[in-house]
Amino acid sequence: MKAYVFPGQGAQYPGMGKDLYEKYPLAREMFEKANALLGFRITDTMFSGTDEELRQTRVTQPAIFLHSVVLTAVAGSTFRPSMVAGHSLGEFSALVAAGALSFEDGLALVAGRASAMQRACGINPSTMAAVLGMDDAVVEEVCASLNETVVPANYNSPGQIVISGTTEGVAAAAEELKKRGAKRIVPLSVSGGFHSPCMEPARQELEEAILKAHFSRPVCPVYQNVTAMPVTEPDMIMANLIAQLTSPVRWTQTVQRMSADGAVEFIEAGPGNVLQGLVRKINPNVAASSIEIISE
Repeated sequence: MKAYVFPGQGAQYPGMGKDLYEKYPLAREMFEKANALLGFRITDTMFSGTDEELRQTRVTQPAIFLHSVVLTAVAGSTFRPSMVAGHSLGEFSALVAAGALSFEDGLALVAGRASAMQRACGINPSTMAAVLGMDDAVVEEVCASLNETVVPANYNSPGQIVISGTTEGVAAAAEELKKRGAKRIVPLSVSGGFHSPCMEPARQELEEAILKAHFSRPVCPVYQNVTAMPVTEPDMIMANLIAQLTSPVRWTQTVQRMSADGAVEFIEAGPGNVLQGLVRKINPNVAASSIEIISE
């Protein structure tokens, strides 16, 4: 069984999507539609912008979403998923690719999500850090023991977990985790503490938008970040999507569950290859590759 996985923030790179735009009329049409819907030419930044310009939240999230969704659209009939999942932002790409959301609604939600998260960062100054070489249970225990806002945010792979929260909370947790024997603590270059209680203002904003969007039953199960479980019911998809911004991304558990449910091949649809590396660390017994486009 084939599982398609969709990357999140951090996968962007200068020039992303330019080859698709130049080669495929369908890709060009979708990119130009996105330019019109967003109200600015995101393609200019994607194709010829700098790293710094691509890191602007209002650009990064729609850009990664676009690249992923255009890839699966261009793949046409060769895109036949048995199951899909996305890492954080990538969950929106997965939902569109699986037919649960329209391209237009997906793009609007992603753009709104990016703006809401940016505003939340201004309301609640916060940050994130990667913890390497530490059992998940220890990280959970340390975060829970502190009188600060800090939580496990991304369960990326065994021995790699990201913590998120207030600047003071993340610093306190990092100090304690070093004492407990963490191999490394790596501060992340992000604008705020995503997937933590610090994102509550963004969650409230996004909830309004999600409740107004139209969700359909996807063509295959979507394994959502909040539960790491397969979902096909639109109401449950919406509820999990609303909870996502303040809940951890259970990527390790998601890949494990997809594997247990029969996935033997994981195909990354989007920029970069970060998820392929994580999949191999989580389950070395499955194949991991990038989506392939059959030339016309």
